Amino acid sequence: MRGLGVHGRWLLAGAMAVALAGCATGPDANPRDPLEPFNREVNKINEDFDKGVMRPIAEVYADYVPSPVRTAVSNVFSNVSDVYSALNNLLQGKPTRFAEDTMRVAINTVLGIGGLIDIATPAGLPKYKEDFGQTLGVWGVPPGPYLVLPLFGPSTVRDTGGMLVDRQADPTAYLHPVWMRNTLIGVRVVSARAELLGASSLVEMAALDRYSFMRDAYLQRREYLVYDGNPPDRDDDDVDSDAEPKPPSSGSGESLPGQTMPVPPVAPSLTPGRLGL
Repeated sequence: MRGLGVHGRWLLAGAMAVALAGCATGPDANPRDPLEPFNREVNKINEDFDKGVMRPIAEVYADYVPSPVRTAVSNVFSNVSDVYSALNNLLQGKPTRFAEDTMRVAINTVLGIGGLIDIATPAGLPKYKEDFGQTLGVWGVPPGPYLVLPLFGPSTVRDTGGMLVDRQADPTAYLHPVWMRNTLIGVRVVSARAELLGASSLVEMAALDRYSFMRDAYLQRREYLVYDGNPPDRDDDDVDSDAEPKPPSSGSGESLPGQTMPVPPVAPSLTPGRLGL
């Protein structure tokens, strides 16, 4: 337990809670979301926490921190995320994408003053957002039940395990002293939440059932990312099963990077993948 760190313990606690909530399932349960009653309760707690704590802090951050400073902070954490994105591209058998991610880190770290300035994107190096949950999906591991994790938000069994692995590959996880690491985590969360302020307003206006909207958007987006924008066709009654992913591309650059694809909208949350945790 000690080796997992704070975030690992939160995720593990969430997984244990889900296991205990198995009795909440019923014959009418969504096949992708057999733990829906439990997930809805956790989602409500997360929304209350977001409205009462995270969103007000993010609004203050967006209102009082100058835009160039916010951009620089976001660029630094984006540069860090490119490190484990590169590792996951390598594990997925995409050597060209791995090389591009590695070049991004090198260029932005050296020429971009530690990542404060994003030089790689204007230079033509696409940004890929790969994580170990996607890697497991490429390897053929099914997503498993949909989960709403305390504080972290939408996930699946597969993605929860992937987040634990990604955390170990994150360079900031090994910073000392601890107060510095925790401060950076706090800044990272606030920065990412501030970037989602507009999206949260959109979801509130568009969704009659925010829980179902967030669940369906999350699952659709994750499948979209696993298949690099080309998910398999399937019947409506077969949504609970994963087809075997196509072999990963060689990374020649011909497959579209995540940022250029019409990715389905995802509601704001404290999901680690979006906050870079």
